Amino acid sequence: MTSRLPADDTADDTADDAAGATSDPAGRPTVARVDDQADASVHVHVHVVTVFTDARGDHGNPLGIVRSTERTHGAEQRIATALGFSETVFLDELVEGGGGAGTAAGGRRARIRIFTPATELPFAGHPCVGTAWWLARQGTPVLALDTPAGPVAVRDTGDLVWITGRAAWAPDFAFHRLGSPGEVDALDPSGFAAGRHYAWAWVDETAGHLRSRMFAPALGVPEDQATGSAAVALTARLGRDLAIDQGRGSRLLTRVLPHGAVEVGGRSAAAESRTIDA
Repeated sequence: MTSRLPADDTADDTADDAAGATSDPAGRPTVARVDDQADASVHVHVHVVTVFTDARGDHGNPLGIVRSTERTHGAEQRIATALGFSETVFLDELVEGGGGAGTAAGGRRARIRIFTPATELPFAGHPCVGTAWWLARQGTPVLALDTPAGPVAVRDTGDLVWITGRAAWAPDFAFHRLGSPGEVDALDPSGFAAGRHYAWAWVDETAGHLRSRMFAPALGVPEDQATGSAAVALTARLGRDLAIDQGRGSRLLTRVLPHGAVEVGGRSAAAESRTIDA
């Protein structure tokens, strides 16, 4: 059975001529306004989850989650650009029961689309982990997420949420192995004018513990605080489980699975929701 996701209680039909965005003291967008040639505007409610936090629930990478409606269809890229998160998820529908690829018989799955500020992605790890975590806390846990790349299996252990991806689904990253974590820390995002760059160094090679940063101007993301798809791709390249400290303090965990699959997981925490005028 397919259930259409209900709209949030934030619809408004009044026109709004303003454009621009406001920020909180930390510089994060609170209310963004998107230029629209339509005759009416609508308030779009955006749930926010911080993904791949540390053990205390700090740091991590913010994720916007929007329940798709007729009003958001066709405006996804403009909404994601206005929000400015490294990724925003649009939750199109929940499919109840009936099994299907990537799910157990009788399981629930969700169909999602993922947008950076510059483009749509077929797969990304931090949006999948965060969406699965958020759906479970809404009382609608899923066994899989249907993405344009394919079905993404979900495993929720309570403390951690894991999703399964493949290196072939990830963007084409340029991986840069450096000599020490200090060299990774010293990198300047302004030195990466184009492309998608993942710099990393071992903290403890024996333990599979590494330090990383990711710069993706091609995706409209000067620096990403936690990049699950890059973690999947690097795990596949190295052929081993990893513990990754990325950005200002994000923690990602990976596990090598059979047949070329990789599981990436971590902790998530709820953050303050936002509103977009679109």
